[in-house]
Amino acid sequence: FPHKIVQKEVAANMASSYYQEMQENFRNNNKSREFPAHSAKVHSVAWSCDGKRLASGSFDKTASVFVLEKDRLVRENNYRGHGDSVDQLCWHPTNPDLFVTASGDKTIRIWDVRTTKCMATVSTKGENINICWSPDGQTIAVGNKDDVVTFIDAKTHRPRAEEQFKFEVNEISWNNDNDMFFLTNGNGCINILSYPDLKLIQSINAHPSNCICIKFDPTGKYFATGSADALVSLWDVEELVCVRCFSRLDWPVRTLSFSHDGKMLASASEDHFIDIAEVETGEKLWEVQCESPTFTVAWHPKRPLLAYACDDKEGKYDSNREAGTVKLFGLPNDS
Repeated sequence: FPHKIVQKEVAANMASSYYQEMQENFRNNNKSREFPAHSAKVHSVAWSCDGKRLASGSFDKTASVFVLEKDRLVRENNYRGHGDSVDQLCWHPTNPDLFVTASGDKTIRIWDVRTTKCMATVSTKGENINICWSPDGQTIAVGNKDDVVTFIDAKTHRPRAEEQFKFEVNEISWNNDNDMFFLTNGNGCINILSYPDLKLIQSINAHPSNCICIKFDPTGKYFATGSADALVSLWDVEELVCVRCFSRLDWPVRTLSFSHDGKMLASASEDHFIDIAEVETGEKLWEVQCESPTFTVAWHPKRPLLAYACDDKEGKYDSNREAGTVKLFGLPNDS
């Protein structure tokens, strides 16, 4: 029993030293810079597994890919082919050259940055709104507006399985071990299915209102969910219990991202700031000021750099024209 208390104290001290270290880091590196990416708003940003590239998906029906060079993003290519908005995209978990886009045009497309070509177009049954790639790289899951999730073989590009759900499916994700599949839903629940046989293991009443987003931390210890009640909750993966809540946002939580070490959690909403919390204590480490609602956030897989995109308006000349910029936070103040 006493050693438990000592463990807790050690953990608290480690957490506080990390807290101080990261506060010091952001005091010197709190510059945000924006990079033109699209002709309309950006819905989704994601880093390749090696952190060398950032991809963005937009309402303008395209994806863009940037190369990270020291303290700036340099646009490498724009990927055209979708006939409707690109709502979400993700990279292959271990191959830094492949990414996949989900679109309202009832297809998903797999792209290769080496050839800059579309490797495959897979037709699906409905307008696609969310997508994820399994940790083993073998399967892509895509969810549509009719709450159907299709599991697609990443090599043959053929559908392996299809599930129609009786609830509003918001975001989908495998756990890091690839043996469970998680869905957040409109009733505030997290539904957990076994994988690959897709049998319901458990349904957790996570939030009193719509459960919007879900992310797993890279270490596999926690996952986080964000909901319409403006709360972010942190869950223990093994125990499936809520460990703590973060409640600094006032609006529905749209997007979440864990830092590469699993120690920071960024969350954002229509609030005009992105909250950066220390995972182990729930303390606010930093906040990134924004001038408008944030659609998407993504921590770099190796560095404390946060990519994000907001509901930009070009205010200067024509307030109706949307901008499509990608932003990067965590740059040196003197850069």
